[in-house]
Amino acid sequence: MKKTFNLKKFLSNNAIIILIAALALIVGFTTDNFFSGSNLKNLIINVSPRFIIACGVSGCLITKGTDLSAGRQVGLAACLSAMLLQSVDYAARMLPGLPDIPVFVALLIVLVIMAVFGAINGCVIAFLKVPPFIATLGMQTIVYGLCSVITDNQPMGGYKPSYSKVALGSLGPIPYLALFAILVGLFMLFLYNKTRHGKYMYAIGGNENAAQVAGVNVPATLIRIYVLASVLYALAGFLVGAKAGGASTATGNGYELEAIAACTIGGVSTNGGVGKVGGILIGVLVFEILKICLQFLKVDPAYTYIAQGLVIIVAVALDLRKYLAKK
Repeated sequence: MKKTFNLKKFLSNNAIIILIAALALIVGFTTDNFFSGSNLKNLIINVSPRFIIACGVSGCLITKGTDLSAGRQVGLAACLSAMLLQSVDYAARMLPGLPDIPVFVALLIVLVIMAVFGAINGCVIAFLKVPPFIATLGMQTIVYGLCSVITDNQPMGGYKPSYSKVALGSLGPIPYLALFAILVGLFMLFLYNKTRHGKYMYAIGGNENAAQVAGVNVPATLIRIYVLASVLYALAGFLVGAKAGGASTATGNGYELEAIAACTIGGVSTNGGVGKVGGILIGVLVFEILKICLQFLKVDPAYTYIAQGLVIIVAVALDLRKYLAKK
């Protein structure tokens, strides 16, 4: 039987996307340079690392979890990258005795270190049965404390040119940041749709007990999800640090809330079992377009935070409404 298009349901399910798209059109036709190549490039550069973070958070949400430590892990990864990749002749170098390290080697070191935090998150959630909200909230505080200790709360800069080029360079018209995001997106598409891990992840989100009975190794799957999430935060932190030209304990603050909101806007349900990579990208784009619109309208940054908070609340409320309507 052919399904009929339900306009009311469509508008309800995509209310935030439609409203922010309408806002973008209004701003575009009433302000200068909104529909410009430079603004588009700025949007792509801002979206790329946030999309990578949101991909990490998405697996946690799909399994009815969350990761409140995401932003702080991004910040720690940015600080670790900074410590490893400062120029050897920089006067205020954090590790003056460290030899010159290739950028790729530094990235691998950061990925491995951050994977440990993901493994701890996964083990605490899978074996100790600590709710993900509490486990990752505790990890958020631990990571921030560690970051403060190793950096002595000092901002870091003085990167060697090869590290800065990771974020500032481009392949033709395509920024390197976008290439990283595209590769991550393709990998996540394959992982979620074509692998046993992806099937297990959705099964756990749909009904964890039923998945366990069906033979899914729930603890191992959860650990893999949180390890992968931390690896993606590490990559994002590496890129954010290069893009900003510096890093500090404030780097990444609040990114986890943006990622959760973007996932929810893009159709990743906080009630588990639902979510697509394409939807995540749409959610991140919508959230970034909202921020750019408010900047073009010259809205005070304080009110921008209020607007973002309202979007987060409305996105989760609409998600819960869809969940309750299915019951």
